[in-house]
Amino acid sequence: MTATHIPSASTGSVSSASGPSAPAAPSRRYAGASVARRLLVAGAVSAPLWAVSALTQAATRDGFDITRHPLSVLSNGSLGWLQITTFVVVGVLAMAGALGMRRALRGTPGGVWVPRLLLVNGIAMIAAGVFVMDPADGFPAGTPEGTPASLSGASIGHMAAGSVAFFSLIAANYVLVRHFRRAGRSGEAVLSLIAGTALLLGNGWAMAGGTAGTLTLAVGALTAMLWVSAVAARASRGV
Repeated sequence: MTATHIPSASTGSVSSASGPSAPAAPSRRYAGASVARRLLVAGAVSAPLWAVSALTQAATRDGFDITRHPLSVLSNGSLGWLQITTFVVVGVLAMAGALGMRRALRGTPGGVWVPRLLLVNGIAMIAAGVFVMDPADGFPAGTPEGTPASLSGASIGHMAAGSVAFFSLIAANYVLVRHFRRAGRSGEAVLSLIAGTALLLGNGWAMAGGTAGTLTLAVGALTAMLWVSAVAARASRGV
């Protein structure tokens, strides 16, 4: 059989495409899988990083009470840069995880919308770090009790970004319910349902002014975030 000859892109010389030199696609697939794995690991790290940073600050910042203050108000004060940085870094990691999930879930039920919703969540987390919530209810120390008489533009931007982050995360968890059900993984479907519902109810209770609403919101958000990170961690082992 006569070999097929292809002009070289760099020199225009003739090179052979026959024999063992032809298949370069597998190496590209392996490289793509390696990139996807790193992206998924970034997503897997995002929620634990948020939990450690935010809860450590909540436990150590003077005057902060998680039953009265939302974690977002930690962005204020002399150490506020820690929470602002946490928002931005976790948002970037969540976006990376969303890109990894796009590859891991490709061609499966929910494989389009889960990555899109998680990407929106990551972008909204970054925005929530850029726009800082107003000091309120005695935090940071020296702030008058109660909520401000009027909200700053930054605080309004923060609450809008937070709402987008929460609802995109809730929706992503509910789409994962369908994904896992169709895959016959009922246990993971139930956990996805619990995670999404925990944030939905926790946020709803906080918005309604319920007792310790900031605590229920924190628990719901952490539950939903940690479950998505667990899904990304498991997916990283399969790409």
